[in-house]
Amino acid sequence: MSNEFLGEFLGTALLILLGNGVVAGVVLPKTKNHNAGWIVITAGWGLAVAIAAFAVGSLSPAHLNPAVSLAMAMSGSLPWASFGSYVLAQFLGAMFGQILVWLMYKPHYDIAENPADILGTFSTGPALRDNVSNLVSEILGTFVLVLTLLAMGTANIAAGVSTLAVSALIIGIGLSLGGTTGYAINPARDLGPRLMHSILPIAHKGDGDWSYAWIPVVGPLLGAALAVLVYGLY
Repeated sequence: MSNEFLGEFLGTALLILLGNGVVAGVVLPKTKNHNAGWIVITAGWGLAVAIAAFAVGSLSPAHLNPAVSLAMAMSGSLPWASFGSYVLAQFLGAMFGQILVWLMYKPHYDIAENPADILGTFSTGPALRDNVSNLVSEILGTFVLVLTLLAMGTANIAAGVSTLAVSALIIGIGLSLGGTTGYAINPARDLGPRLMHSILPIAHKGDGDWSYAWIPVVGPLLGAALAVLVYGLY
């Protein structure tokens, strides 16, 4: 196993453990942070990105997101030959990270009765279901993410500071653009855990809302590609 594959796998697993971990803590019953709210979720996701990146930064570029890897391949920062292995590592890491969330919160899953709440600890979903609007939300959120990452890559920012800046970026996107779809902005973050939702034995879990599942995959990829094209005009 290459260092890059291990880094993307482990980093994405940590991202999901901490990111969906905060969602589980807020949403599932009888936790200490039950009903803590959207601010806590967005802050938790932002910190999850920073912690995961710091943990594996010596192994890989810590993309932790197929949309980011696509953007880096399109811009020449990642060889296309490595793109597939990065995406595979990210999806496997997301699935493994979600298993850890389930194990961590299993007593709370056992008493949870709302299928929508349970699914929300695995994957994203729309506040109001409108495929066009939901797709635009995911495109815009990922566009902001990738365009900023590309711009930061050419700025003279110390490595540790840039990682914290990305954490702030994730929080900002969540606060400003995340209220419509839950801001997946990452195909692996959504599809990997959604697959685990179908597999893991959880009472009252309902279905995985598979009719929506293409939006948090296609939207981020389109948003990333658009950001690369726009950045090329700089």
